[in-house]
Amino acid sequence: MYKEFGIREEIINTAEEVEKELKPIFENLEKNCFKASSKVLKAFQDNKVSTSDFIEVTGYGYYDGGREKLERVYAQIFGAEDAIVRPQIMSGTHALTITLFGLLKYGDTMISISGEPYDTLRSVIGTSGDSENSLIKHGIKYEEISLVENDFDYEKIKERLSRKDVKLVEIQRSRGYSQRKSLNIDKIEKVINVIRQVNEDVIIMVDNCYGEFVEDKEPTEVGADIFVSSLMKNLGAGIATSGGYVVGKKQYINSIAERLTAPCVGKDMGANFNQLLSYYKGIFMAPEVVKSVLKSMIFASRMLEKFGFEGISPRFDEKRADIIQTIELKTEENLIKFCQGVQKGAPVESYVVPVPDNMPGYPHKEIMAGGSFTPGATIELSCDGPLVEPYTAYMQGSLTYDYGKLGVMVAIENMLGE
Repeated sequence: MYKEFGIREEIINTAEEVEKELKPIFENLEKNCFKASSKVLKAFQDNKVSTSDFIEVTGYGYYDGGREKLERVYAQIFGAEDAIVRPQIMSGTHALTITLFGLLKYGDTMISISGEPYDTLRSVIGTSGDSENSLIKHGIKYEEISLVENDFDYEKIKERLSRKDVKLVEIQRSRGYSQRKSLNIDKIEKVINVIRQVNEDVIIMVDNCYGEFVEDKEPTEVGADIFVSSLMKNLGAGIATSGGYVVGKKQYINSIAERLTAPCVGKDMGANFNQLLSYYKGIFMAPEVVKSVLKSMIFASRMLEKFGFEGISPRFDEKRADIIQTIELKTEENLIKFCQGVQKGAPVESYVVPVPDNMPGYPHKEIMAGGSFTPGATIELSCDGPLVEPYTAYMQGSLTYDYGKLGVMVAIENMLGE
């Protein structure tokens, strides 16, 4: 069957060896998936989810019991007071935008303590781009504290926050397009404890994109006030076709909801566009899909290492904090060929050949491969990267392990060529 995809014998034999080697790691992923699944099932049962909760509510969206119950389910799963889960939130960047604008006012200060944020968030903040609608243009002050050797600079954080004039601390769990490693939940818990020693009032917000259900705890379970992400990633499980969410303390959720809808309306408004069934199914299936993604990325990591590629992060045996796998491919040609190979291994538009181009919100030309059922859904197998040295590919997703394994093998074949 492999040969139906043009995969050479060497890659097939290496894959068989790698799978045997990864068996103990895969067994640990099963345990984590079971724990997450148990939390999800308990939340569904405790909140008495019913088929009547899946019906479409149109117009203003008042009195939508299914939407309200879904948000209670999210809050319970993540050990939070409240949540907002809506199709009106269009992406992770949009979720971050309404969160920051909902919580920060003119004259407030926010600090990123995980260094420079992801490209699109920099445009929201105003440190890049030329928008007149950024946080900085609205009179909000912004500062950064860089990471030190892939960990927080605890002394600088304590010194800065002891002055009590910071309104919000932002932590980006995933690496974005940087070369640093993603931040695991133990490090996030440690820095939250350090922050609370010097400042009990500052809002701690975590950008949790790509991180849900990868570890056995989530940011709100270790002291974060708010975390946000997109339903095109982990919690949509490839079932939700749009949307985003914010989870956290009730007082902050109310402010964010008013930014999304209108003052004094908040969470009470918003038609569900017949998305509730897909949102319930998405969160229900998310632990299993995240497990499949992790297996696929661990397989990719070890396979690429076997074929002599360096700069692979995380390595196959490292603890993971998110679903992203990076590979330094060293040349523009390798990056393009690898992404084109991922596209060849996709179920949708496998015949399309991605090429580098300019992308809104990004400072460099990008190449993006993603033959997915929902365009842009990074919980489905996809790969992208900026055309700058060291030509790093950022790969993530796969709805099942078998599809992910095949996609990776096809991508390696395409890159190795004749």
